[in-house]
Amino acid sequence: RYMPRHLITMTMTTAGHTAVSVARSLTRTRSVGRIPSSLATRRLLSSNGIPKGSNIAGTTKPATPPANDPVFAKTSAGSGKMNDTDIHSFSIGRGPVSWPALGLVAITAASLVAYYKIERERRLEEAMGKIVSSESDGWSPDPEFLGKRKWKMTKFGWFPVDDAYGGAGRPAIGGPWTLVDLDGNLVTNKQFEGKWLLLYFGFARCPDICPSEMLKVGKVMDTLAAEHPESAKQVVPVFVSVDPARDSLKALREYGKDFHPSYIFLTGSPEQVQQMAKKYRVYVSKADETEDGDYLVDHSIVIYFHDETGELADCFTQSMRPSDIVDKILERMAESKRVKKELAAA
Repeated sequence: RYMPRHLITMTMTTAGHTAVSVARSLTRTRSVGRIPSSLATRRLLSSNGIPKGSNIAGTTKPATPPANDPVFAKTSAGSGKMNDTDIHSFSIGRGPVSWPALGLVAITAASLVAYYKIERERRLEEAMGKIVSSESDGWSPDPEFLGKRKWKMTKFGWFPVDDAYGGAGRPAIGGPWTLVDLDGNLVTNKQFEGKWLLLYFGFARCPDICPSEMLKVGKVMDTLAAEHPESAKQVVPVFVSVDPARDSLKALREYGKDFHPSYIFLTGSPEQVQQMAKKYRVYVSKADETEDGDYLVDHSIVIYFHDETGELADCFTQSMRPSDIVDKILERMAESKRVKKELAAA
């Protein structure tokens, strides 16, 4: 019942130390802002020498930690002890995407792209060997705009056979057509195979440009006949009317008397002429009619030169002189012979 004086003094001193410790713990708890009260109490008890898991009266009893106590959660260090840094970052979780996952996706994408390129090159080489042989008609990467070309295998791979169009390739101009000659017979492009054509689009009532171009072709034919008779036998000039409504067979027959006798005049229905002009990309536009019903037809001024296979070999514009056209014709013919020899040797 009675406590000695020295025990009372020790008890008061311990109480004072305890109060100071509680104040310090509360101050630290406010500064951290996220330490639970259970953690502060546990630290307080440990600082006063009271074992963990013991009550104030000294009776030892196992402590049951709360389920949500972060001290018993596994920390980043794996020790089970949580420091202030762990407490601050405890609530921050990882997202579904990580840097290793992104790296794996990048590697997979690069592998797929590389495989696509290799497979594409393999199939292209395989196709080249099948459809670009000397017996085939050639191959085009875009048939709508570029015509078919012959290809040959070199030590550097497949390359197009040299022609008048260089690396750009031959434009996709021309194609099958059917018209009517001055005798009323159907004429197709197949009937001119084996011949080189000088093809011109115009109309009989053209006041100046058409007659000028046709006279130029006549001079070309005369020059070839005089200087290169064998080549002249292979060239045929052809005139196609773009005004079938007025260029009847009789009108074209009368019109043809003023030009070179080797000319072949062709016409047809408006649909036939329109289809052929579209294949050759010829611009045709009917101008406004005059009071007496007369009109002009605007059209492209180009002479198309076809080889003996029916493929476009070259185009001659209005600015070219007859001598320039003759040189081009001879050059294309010589080039065609050289290519045939190369393909035969291959």
